[in-house]
Amino acid sequence: MNIPKELQYTKSHEWLLVEDGVATVGLTDFAQDALGDIVFVNLPQPGDQVSAGEALGDVESVKAVSDVLSPVSGVVAEVNEELLDNPALVNEDPYGAWLVKVEQLTGEEELLDAAAYEAHCAEEG
Repeated sequence: MNIPKELQYTKSHEWLLVEDGVATVGLTDFAQDALGDIVFVNLPQPGDQVSAGEALGDVESVKAVSDVLSPVSGVVAEVNEELLDNPALVNEDPYGAWLVKVEQLTGEEELLDAAAYEAHCAEEG
C-alpha cells in the first residue's frame, strides 16, 4: 500500500495536500483498493462550500456508492474534470487523480500523518 509521507490523511481515507492556502483532496490507495473499480464520481461545483467531516461528493464503484468526506472547510476552487470522463484514473493513480481543490480554508478534520494513517489502515485491514 502506497502512503506518501508528504500528505495528510483522514480516518475516512481521503488525502490532503495544502500548498499556498489551497488544499488538494483525493482518495487514498487504501480507499480505491477497498472500493474496487470506480465507475462514476459525483463532485461539487467550483464556488460550492464544503465543510470538514461532511460529504463533498461521492464515488460509485462496482461494489458500492461511498461518500467522500471533506477533510477541510472552505470553498471549492477547482474540480478535476478529467475524472468525470475517466473515473478509473483514481484506481490507476490515487495520488495523482485528485478530486477537488479547496481555498479559503477555515477548519479541518482531525488529520493524520503518514505513520498514523498507516497504523489506522492496519487496524481496519
